[in-house]
Amino acid sequence: MTRDETELAQVRAIRPQLRELLTADRDEAVEIVNGILRDAQALPRLVRHESTDWHLHAVEDDRPLAVRIAVETAMAMIDVIRADELSRLDVCADPDCDGLVLDLSRNRSKRFCSSTCGNRAAVAAYRARRSG
Repeated sequence: MTRDETELAQVRAIRPQLRELLTADRDEAVEIVNGILRDAQALPRLVRHESTDWHLHAVEDDRPLAVRIAVETAMAMIDVIRADELSRLDVCADPDCDGLVLDLSRNRSKRFCSSTCGNRAAVAAYRARRSG
């Protein structure tokens, strides 16, 4: 297995944990975030790169991609949890899709993960009305 294939397999392996995190209630999300950060031995610090001003890193750049993804997701969820905005995360309303929705709309009305899913639902509703 090549290095890229190994990294891809590791990323696929953390998907269930990240899905659990992104669909958990607030208290469960805290436990998952703390577990991810503890397991990765994350140590937040400020860093600056050539073209990027000061920002937060919690793991070294040479850590496995899956670890970096998990930690960065956990770090982002800290702000979501603190702001009590977990209601902005949901599962796509399309029953044939398992995608997740991040609703940043003002009225919190986003139901689909993509325009493809939204269009599919609209076409199905139109056809149902026409045949009914």
